[in-house]
Amino acid sequence: MSESEIIWRPSGDYLEKSHIARFMRVHGIDSYDQLIKRCSGDIRWFWDAALRDLGVEWYQPYQSVMEGELPWAKWFVGGKINLIHNVLDRHLPRLKDKTALIWESDDGGGGAASSAPTLTYGQLAQQVNALAASLRAEGIGKGDRVGLYMPMVPEMVVAFLATLKIGGVIIPIFSGFGAQALASRLQDAEAKILFTADGSLRRGKEIAIKPVADEAVAQLASLKRVVVLKRLGNKVSWNDKDIGWDEFLAVGDDGTGDRPVARTEIMEAEDPSLIIYTSGTTGKPKGTVHTHAGCQAQMAKELGYYFDVKEDSRFFWVTDIGWMMGPWEILGVMTFGGTVTIFEGAPDWPQPDRLWEIVERHKITHLGISPTAVRLLIKSGVEWTQKHDLSSLKYLGSTGETWDPESYQWFFEHIGGKRCPIINISGGTEIVGCHLAPLPITELKSCTLRGPGLGMDVDVFNEAGQSVREEVGYLVCKQPAPSMTKGFLNDPQRYLDTYFATWPKIWNHGDWAYVDKDGFWFLRGRADDTIKVAGRRTGPAEIESALIEHPAVSEAAVIGIPHEVKGEEVGCFVVLKPGFEPTEELRAALNRQVIDRMGKTLAPRVMKFVKMLPKTRSAKIVRAAIKKKFLGLPLGDVSSVENPDAIEEIGRAL
Repeated sequence: MSESEIIWRPSGDYLEKSHIARFMRVHGIDSYDQLIKRCSGDIRWFWDAALRDLGVEWYQPYQSVMEGELPWAKWFVGGKINLIHNVLDRHLPRLKDKTALIWESDDGGGGAASSAPTLTYGQLAQQVNALAASLRAEGIGKGDRVGLYMPMVPEMVVAFLATLKIGGVIIPIFSGFGAQALASRLQDAEAKILFTADGSLRRGKEIAIKPVADEAVAQLASLKRVVVLKRLGNKVSWNDKDIGWDEFLAVGDDGTGDRPVARTEIMEAEDPSLIIYTSGTTGKPKGTVHTHAGCQAQMAKELGYYFDVKEDSRFFWVTDIGWMMGPWEILGVMTFGGTVTIFEGAPDWPQPDRLWEIVERHKITHLGISPTAVRLLIKSGVEWTQKHDLSSLKYLGSTGETWDPESYQWFFEHIGGKRCPIINISGGTEIVGCHLAPLPITELKSCTLRGPGLGMDVDVFNEAGQSVREEVGYLVCKQPAPSMTKGFLNDPQRYLDTYFATWPKIWNHGDWAYVDKDGFWFLRGRADDTIKVAGRRTGPAEIESALIEHPAVSEAAVIGIPHEVKGEEVGCFVVLKPGFEPTEELRAALNRQVIDRMGKTLAPRVMKFVKMLPKTRSAKIVRAAIKKKFLGLPLGDVSSVENPDAIEEIGRAL
């Protein structure tokens, strides 16, 4: 499938009943190009108009939309707000009996000691209210940092929302991280309390969480209390700071049996709400700091306009609370009174149709998944998708990495039935949102991100800082956005060095982007993954796509290998589909495949067959770990890698 061909055109409700179609009608905007030009050119107008259109509520209206400039702009100055008012409190008069949360555990059941598999808005509010009261009784209040090291269970959502309700700052951390990764984040944030669990399930196996938390907590002076959910009911060690989940709920009970509703703290627009640490494989973790108003604005805009979430939406993104997409999904979907689905398990366990079965059973309308996860599921064959009725789907979503056309088309055809647009978004933890995203009112090409996010003044720059088209360049943002991190926690200079060192007052995001002759935007990988062979620069995604086109290849990762003359050469690591065996003939065929697609200059020097590639839990391939293992360099912090055996697999292949 060529990237030049239109594969989806909007019609019906996408054009007539979507939030973005309404916004365009109200403001007399007739075309996509006109919309993008106006929203990027006058960001103050857009953000004010969008939040009014989407019905975001304030305790006190803001006096000005934005003050200042990059990198330290302030937003919605004078306004008072709390995320919890918009995502929970205001829905209760009408939606208390509507399903807010669906939980899919690893075993498909309700778990040993966890909440029911579904919670209504009313039930969720009751649990959030009770936990908020206990947090206040424990002395936790506005501005205090609260760690969240839990599996994807309903109590995780309760703890997340309750912390925001009292004005605390939540620190969501992937429950698969090791003790040092956990300790470094909690210590950097000076967390006062930690929510965790005895363990979780993954592929039918019990995964210990509490022992890891214990090891981390022993290093932390600031932490006063550890609240432990008995997810599995296992016997675990108990320490002086520990208290069980149910026992902690009793802390806030006044004994009357009829608790008053815990007050939702009124916050300034710029007050912090989340500290989310970026998932890297080296160096000290970077704590990105996000505000109540910034999160509310960006997430409401994206779930509202890009995905058209409404009260009848059932939204399921395969993610973890420790990644940006977890908070993004919960807060964004619930702003519109939709239903959020959270998933403890793996997408291909116990059978390769686990996700499709969930879609059919819960009548999911929105499904988000990474390209790598799609490539994993393709290996099992299309027959697994054909067992299920996927007609409830209206939108497909993806983020995290560059698509290859074959996998994109498989997702579009076999999961979306060619009916559903793929809302392929890209941004990052640093903005808890997207620089690039399609809209349901525009055509799509294979693998495209279509264009700039609304209210995001993005561009593609060459090395000289000039705007370019039909040429791969740096993805940049030229004006502030409400959700941009307020620096890195405890390290503002590192923030400036990371994003503003190349061009002052221009956010350099670190991605390669390309805009074709028709104005469709595409990503070409991370700039720091760039491979430069004899002066020719390319991203690994293009070479990986060439490899995946071969019928024997399931997955591929490409790195640059230092060369004293050429600068770098190409190294390829390939996972084969079932039924194919590594042979010299196949190795030669794959080399030819790359040469035919990319030219002789980019002919691979190394072509290794491996059983698996190192990935994060959100299924991103960790190329940096592959490269360091190949070069014999120290691996650094690889706590974000879910399958560390894959790193050793690279070593075995060498």
